[in-house]
Amino acid sequence: MGFEAHISEGLSYLERARSGPVLVCLHGIGSNGGSFAPLEDKLPADWRVIAWHAPGYLTSQPLAQDWPEAADYAAALEAFLDRLGLDKVMLLGHSLGCLMAASFVRRASERVQGMVLACCALGHGVEAGTELSDASKARIADLEEMGPDAFAAARAPRLVFAPEANPEVARFVTDGMAQVSMPGYGQAARMLASGRLLEDLAHCAVPASVIYGVEDVVTPPLSSHKAHAAIPAAYRREMVAIQGAGHAAYQQCPNEFAAAVVRCLTPEGGSS
Repeated sequence: MGFEAHISEGLSYLERARSGPVLVCLHGIGSNGGSFAPLEDKLPADWRVIAWHAPGYLTSQPLAQDWPEAADYAAALEAFLDRLGLDKVMLLGHSLGCLMAASFVRRASERVQGMVLACCALGHGVEAGTELSDASKARIADLEEMGPDAFAAARAPRLVFAPEANPEVARFVTDGMAQVSMPGYGQAARMLASGRLLEDLAHCAVPASVIYGVEDVVTPPLSSHKAHAAIPAAYRREMVAIQGAGHAAYQQCPNEFAAAVVRCLTPEGGSS
């Protein structure tokens, strides 16, 4: 049946309606909920899968704050789940989405059955409202100066391992990145600058696992190893490496990635 598009009080999302456990997918900074389409038919048939377009992405309204923090996206996620009547969900965060997921768990752990973080963005740890990190400055400046199409053409291939050998994946990732816009992208870049994933994970109180692409040059494997180590031992679960995958691991290797998600979030994987 595939994903169907919906909107809830200014926040748009995709959903595969089912009657089983609910998986909420949180995309990265240069993406949107549509990036999870390659996983849609590879996850368990009874899972209800929801992929939001984060505030400020596609038709989702941006947050009110010019420099939001991860906690502000977590608050938006909680309000979104409230509107959908979802008391307990599983979370899958990718890259920037890891910061949102970990902050949500810190805020409302009782609402999360299990969490999977993929290709972890650690955040740059600067104080909100002060000087932006150089990396975040460059992201914003490049988008404003180049426009979304050229911006995506320049940046997106780095997300794919051996893009010249995987042109369809590279095109899919590039097309998704070309849909970013201001002010949402600028807000997300500022959140990334002030993000502190390891600090939030130190407060994690739900079973949590990490997946990473072995060939990731955007958030290298070391970042994901650091994230996994930051999870308290009582809640630390799987650490799964996806061979032949870059940063866009779930687009490049969807079969292996989906299998890893299931392994992490089912009783056999120790996270349910």
